[in-house]
Amino acid sequence: MENQKDREKRIYGYVRVSSSDQKEDRQLAVLQKLSVPEEHIFKDKQSGKDFERPEYIRMVKLLREDDLLYIKSIDRLGRNYTEILEQWRILTKERGIDIVVLDMPLLDTRRGKDLMGTFLSDIVLQVLSFVAENERINIRQRQEEGIAAAKARGVQFGRPPGALPDNFQEICRLWRDGALTGAAAAKECGMALSTFRYRAKAEERKRREGRDSER
Repeated sequence: MENQKDREKRIYGYVRVSSSDQKEDRQLAVLQKLSVPEEHIFKDKQSGKDFERPEYIRMVKLLREDDLLYIKSIDRLGRNYTEILEQWRILTKERGIDIVVLDMPLLDTRRGKDLMGTFLSDIVLQVLSFVAENERINIRQRQEEGIAAAKARGVQFGRPPGALPDNFQEICRLWRDGALTGAAAAKECGMALSTFRYRAKAEERKRREGRDSER
């Protein structure tokens, strides 16, 4: 049986940044002002698309009924609308944890535990969760549009192709003339067949573009 000390409410803080080069200083500073014990602050450097994060999982295992969890903003908890709502339900309804979202005072489960307070908190949570996921979708869309625009300008992504062997152009000519099969041509150039065909088509395209520019 736990003694009285073990049953005291414990205070936790959760911090998340999306990548290893981002800084969590602002989130940590806020939690330190609230006197959250250093050993109760859990930090993940990982995307918020789901909750498969090592420090979050470790923290949830430690949380007990009546403990208090501070988060700076709802998007630090996550960016997936459905999963944020599910995690909130599990922590507050099933586990009996209090959660405070510092950037949104209405999201403080210590207050308004009556029907109206719960109703308002649920509405605010759903709106903010939707906004968080919508921003994640918009970021991904902007990234895809940026990549597509860059490719249209001729920007190359990924590892640059290796240098072509000295006999590549001659082998390509023999292949196009039917004197060599694709497999034999690829072997002569020391390439996989798919790589040979890709590079051959790329060279042909460059040659055509060069001829067109001279007209």
